[in-house]
Amino acid sequence: MADVAAAAGVSGQTVSRVVNGSPRVDPETRTRVERAMADLGYRPHRAARALRTGRTDTIGLVVSTLATVGNSRMLQAIADSAARGGLALTVVTASGRDAVGDAFARLHDQGVDGAIVLNEATALARTVAVPAGLALVVVDSPPDERYTAVQTDHAAGAHAATTHLLELGHASVRHLRGPEGSFAAAERERGWRSALAQAGVAAPEVLRGDWSAASGHRAVAALPADATALFAANDQMALGALRALAEAGREVPGDVSVVGFDDVADAADFRPPLTTVRQDFDALGAAAVAALVARIAGERPAGTILVPELIVRASTAPPRG
Repeated sequence: MADVAAAAGVSGQTVSRVVNGSPRVDPETRTRVERAMADLGYRPHRAARALRTGRTDTIGLVVSTLATVGNSRMLQAIADSAARGGLALTVVTASGRDAVGDAFARLHDQGVDGAIVLNEATALARTVAVPAGLALVVVDSPPDERYTAVQTDHAAGAHAATTHLLELGHASVRHLRGPEGSFAAAERERGWRSALAQAGVAAPEVLRGDWSAASGHRAVAALPADATALFAANDQMALGALRALAEAGREVPGDVSVVGFDDVADAADFRPPLTTVRQDFDALGAAAVAALVARIAGERPAGTILVPELIVRASTAPPRG
């Protein structure tokens, strides 16, 4: 640090302010210091800084699985946002109540400044004690004083998808639901039911899947012949549904219109291109990291709810006749 200060013609305190992101440095001086750091190959020593500040600039991520597309997209978004903020990321998978408690304990022992809990793991996280001093943000969860909740408005997205199908003239809409215990799946079912009730349509029996394309294929293989519209709770299950319908000789959207949820990267390349509800994973990840940084600083930020967008493509159309 002394070498950087000498090369930049500033004090050691100024170099320290630049390294720690202090706003109390004018832009010209900051640029000069950063140039000297680059020229000299200076890198802050994270462990030494932790001893001084009491923070490691490391955050944790607790997730039940990375096999689902949504969780993988969220991991990427959170990792990108953390990197932009100069934060390291530690990922822990946990699939049961005790496993989530152990994950919290391990992260706390590793000295992380805070943690983000993702999707299916949130229901488990609500039932375990959070170690004292561990700042916590939960993605997809009801509000709780122990943490800040960040979520997509899943119910609003499902309502928009179902309303779109009803407005095309379909008498009813079947729903392919996500797994039990998932906050997102429950909210999407709630939005579907709300749209049907608003239109005065009785909700038919729910089809059940587990987020995978295979589960969508299995569930939709038994879709009644009089069903003309299907709202799948995610794009992967919608993909399986498209295959099942094709194998049954039912055209999409001629015989059955299909809507998914998430707008994964390949959704526009499904056959036909999939009408779906777009989640902004990048914005969701950035909101989660920003809320966690605020909680680490001792603040109590309000929760964030992001409204998704209906993307209409070729998999939906009015019913025949």
